Amino acid sequence: MVALKEGYDLAAEVRYWKQKRNAVILAHNYQVPEIQDIADYVGDSLGLSYRAKETDADVILFCGVHFMAETAKIVNPSKTVILPDLEAGCSLSESCPAESLHEFLQANLDKNYYVIAYINCSAGVKALSDVICTSGNAVKIVQSAPANRNILFVPDQNLGAWVMEKTGRKMDLWRGACYVHVEFTKNSINAVRELYPEAPVVAHPECTYAVRLLADEICSTEKMVSYCRQSTAETFIIVTESGMLHRLKKEVSGKKFIPGPTDKCACADCRFMKKNTLEKVRDALECLAPEISLPETLRKRAELPILRMLELSL
Repeated sequence: MVALKEGYDLAAEVRYWKQKRNAVILAHNYQVPEIQDIADYVGDSLGLSYRAKETDADVILFCGVHFMAETAKIVNPSKTVILPDLEAGCSLSESCPAESLHEFLQANLDKNYYVIAYINCSAGVKALSDVICTSGNAVKIVQSAPANRNILFVPDQNLGAWVMEKTGRKMDLWRGACYVHVEFTKNSINAVRELYPEAPVVAHPECTYAVRLLADEICSTEKMVSYCRQSTAETFIIVTESGMLHRLKKEVSGKKFIPGPTDKCACADCRFMKKNTLEKVRDALECLAPEISLPETLRKRAELPILRMLELSL
């Protein structure tokens, strides 16, 4: 990578390459501020899934983690999909390898599982699923599941447990979790509440049960924006990955957002999300790499449960 000169406008170069490549830049809420600021769309997995499906751009640059870029490729097979850093993975996705899920399903054919997969999973896991969900639509997706089928919810056990609480629908849960969200603890959240006793605690459903019990609102990152905007409170404790605070500060002006601390640090950063940088965004657009590719047979199988999700989420 070429060293940047003083006064160099990297964002302007990103815009140049975006126009030259007829690209759209999609950024997850957990991306660093400078990437969020250059993106065409910033959102959660569900919102970005819609944007990926609707875009007429030739190139999709997905600033997020690997499974997100895979999802964009699944629903846009004719487009070039690139990711700033191919090593931007996901601990939650890695907790449910497709081979392990396949073996489990084969060993439990008598259960006649209806597999609901959280979007934080690989294309291989999506291909083994009946429908995909996100944290924003998981309750709705589970409520629409066939009443005569046993549900297997993969891979996030915390999100799955929260959905069971909300719907009353019994499900078998895969034992996976997001390493960031499980770092929040009852003690760490209680400590920050002592400093801001009037501030509502807004937590992501990937958090553990002990943390969810302390929350005033449990919701997806997208719904955090509308909740904080509509609330009369002036200060909020946000219990999710730290990148979310940048968007909240931009879109909900005049209010204060406190990052939920863990027992180890004052805020929680995802090491995978933070692998993407503005320099890597520029390089990806210039070189059209790293590119996401999938075998067509796998892509087609993975597309069906995603399209089912999009239909059920309308």
